[in-house]
Amino acid sequence: MGGELETVGHGEGVTRPPSHRRILVLMAAVGIAGSIAGACYVSGRFGIGVLLGSALAFVNYFWLKRSLKTIFDAAAEGQKPRMLAAGYFARYAVLGLIVAAVYIGKVVPIVALILGLAGFGFAVVLEGFIRIFSGIFSDKEI
Repeated sequence: MGGELETVGHGEGVTRPPSHRRILVLMAAVGIAGSIAGACYVSGRFGIGVLLGSALAFVNYFWLKRSLKTIFDAAAEGQKPRMLAAGYFARYAVLGLIVAAVYIGKVVPIVALILGLAGFGFAVVLEGFIRIFSGIFSDKEI
């Protein structure tokens, strides 16, 4: 999950898997841009909310990555990862409690927080556009 995978075959029609590093860079850029835009166009609290949501999205990403690695490593060794899977689902509870606390405490607008949390999805969509358009412009048949 952390590194670049090599392609299986050679020749035309073989695509490289998405780069996690580029998605994380895009996620950071979307979070920072959204935070600045939110602060400029809505309010400072809205911008901070987007930034806080983006930070939670990073925490969620790396927590998921670590949990899945632990589960699959245990499964590869022949262990049943039942208790390890509990940690996988605990992150939903923790993130849900944080979102609930922000909502109840009215720390930042909840919409801003959710937009920041959605930064990973936005980054994946941008990665898709980058791959589509880089494929179109590098195609030799045009």
